[in-house]
Amino acid sequence: MTLPRPAEAPASFEGQRVGVVGLGIEGADAVAFLRREGAEVIRVDRDPERADRPQDDLTLLDEVRSLVVSQGVPYDLPLLVEAGRRSVPVFGPVQIFLERCPANRVIGITGSAGKTTTTTLVHAMLKAAGVPTALGGNIGQGLLQQLPEISMDTTVVAEISHTQLLRTTRSPQVAAITNITPNHLDQFSWDEYQALKYRIVEFQTPQDQVVLPLDEPLAARAITRTPAIAKWFGLATSPCAATAFSDGEQIVRNDSLLMRVDELLIPGEHNLRNALAALAIVGDLVPDDVAADVLRAFSGVPHRLELVAELGGVRFVNDSIATTPERTLAGLRAISGPIVLMLGGRDKKLPLDPLLPELDRHVREVVLFGEAAAAWSRWLSEQRINHVRSDTFEAAFELAVAAADRGGTVLMSPGGTSFDAYPNFEARGQHFRELVGRLQSGRRPEDVG
Repeated sequence: MTLPRPAEAPASFEGQRVGVVGLGIEGADAVAFLRREGAEVIRVDRDPERADRPQDDLTLLDEVRSLVVSQGVPYDLPLLVEAGRRSVPVFGPVQIFLERCPANRVIGITGSAGKTTTTTLVHAMLKAAGVPTALGGNIGQGLLQQLPEISMDTTVVAEISHTQLLRTTRSPQVAAITNITPNHLDQFSWDEYQALKYRIVEFQTPQDQVVLPLDEPLAARAITRTPAIAKWFGLATSPCAATAFSDGEQIVRNDSLLMRVDELLIPGEHNLRNALAALAIVGDLVPDDVAADVLRAFSGVPHRLELVAELGGVRFVNDSIATTPERTLAGLRAISGPIVLMLGGRDKKLPLDPLLPELDRHVREVVLFGEAAAAWSRWLSEQRINHVRSDTFEAAFELAVAAADRGGTVLMSPGGTSFDAYPNFEARGQHFRELVGRLQSGRRPEDVG
């Protein structure tokens, strides 16, 4: 199936009947926006308790002028396919926002990994520098309802996923790609996924800016798809023309030494790259000393190598965001000492082979859970990697606690999505936090419901 063709939204939805498909954060934001604009809204969702109509009701298309679709709704949903066949316009909330936003500067950040941390850092730096700013998008805050508070002088910082780019015909004035690596191949082909990431730059002008990694070839290739002014970041062993780079020991911005790498609180090479991306994105808007102070104080984003607690000499780290083996690999590389790895969830059909060197090097035991457990157990057995399987997440946690030694880490970095048992990775990470909290208070992990 070919990807849908995006469409421009009308100047106003006033007086129109519009279906909003998918009622998560983005969908709820769209409902409120459309009602404020004077539209009659029909809410559509797979959960009948929060919807006016089920998403399999194709008769809806006889009643509405258009559909607004949240990013989490599959583009091959029969309702959307039929809308395309009948030429009923389908819009994405990010597209509507980019059309309506009065700000002179929208910073859009995408990437296979690191986009949330980078977005959070950019926003924190701008706030610390006194720049009027708004935050939203894939980071968990709707953008459309913020429109009344956004002026020409506001700098909008938006995390944008590939599924939000699916329905865009506009680019932000500053577009950044942190990296492009295989992901979501259970929903898109590899070529489609890359094409969606590149879409963030494809409607830029020569007056815009594009921020790209100098040492990530696929992401760097986006420079061929935009006339915008390029800014580069990344790792380099010697001085280079990048706006922000590091040799692994020092961080340099605009040819000036900013700080030492060991001053960063967030661990791992991937987080160093996120910091460099943020420094390149904010450019001259944030002075060096302000940017450095933010980096020195930033302890990370929840569910991303989040140190939940240290109990009995064992660290408990929540990396629920790691929904691909590559992200799990980054987590393993960021942590020193022996690790008990909680691995599982729903398989994205991505290869596990890249994990092997780190599994051999310092993973004491792998504890499997979720839908992927059986298949991944066979693979681990073939590789002769020590592991156990569990029936539930709670049981996996208890096994991980039993296997951990003083000075080691229980790392919940699943490598698979959460949708086999949770609505999102945040819910899975919160469950891990609760289990650690109960352990801290002396209650057994299985007491957590």
